[in-house]
Amino acid sequence: MIDGALMYGAAAIAALAVVVMYRVVKGPTMQDRIVAINVIGTSTVVIIALVAAALDQPEYLDIALVYALLNFVLSIAVAKFTVDRGEVL
Repeated sequence: MIDGALMYGAAAIAALAVVVMYRVVKGPTMQDRIVAINVIGTSTVVIIALVAAALDQPEYLDIALVYALLNFVLSIAVAKFTVDRGEVL
């Protein structure tokens, strides 16, 4: 029962991440796109964690942690890139 609820939660978060893809495509600014990509990355971490709990696979939590760290480093790199290019409003 709990396993099903966790999987439904993961599916709901995945559906919301697909909705956020609209902001990645349409923009209108680079900052909007960056925030949307961060939201999708964070959603992916949460989905992996929920699936790990539902399937009783704690190894997946290591993958989620690494993905979260990569998402953070990518955010910092893109922010530095946009500041260097002068695209910050």
